[in-house]
Amino acid sequence: MDAEAVAKAFVAHYYQTFDTNRAGLANLYQENSMLTFEGEKIQGPQAIGAKLTGLPFQQCHHNVSTVDCQPSGPAGGVLVFVSGSLQLAGEQHQLKFSQMFHLMPTPQGSFYVLNDIFRLNYA
Repeated sequence: MDAEAVAKAFVAHYYQTFDTNRAGLANLYQENSMLTFEGEKIQGPQAIGAKLTGLPFQQCHHNVSTVDCQPSGPAGGVLVFVSGSLQLAGEQHQLKFSQMFHLMPTPQGSFYVLNDIFRLNYA
């Protein structure tokens, strides 16, 4: 497994899906998955999907600046740390963000998000 390739493909897919079909993100999580969004902890794909689709904006665009990754543990996981900015529709200024994903392999050969931590970075 090439952690770099997994991380880059995942990040491209995640933010493309977030920006065009946020409801589709729930499929990336499983029952044991946890999202910490600005300090709020949410567990399971239905609750995480509801949180992401319930955010108070309809459209946004992510601009990824950096993607760092590391292989994680004997199970073949991948830690992914992303920094960048997001542009909300109708807003003049971009918002800086950081996001960390812990990806775990599935028996089918793909990955799911075990842990996801998101924070806006205020200047």
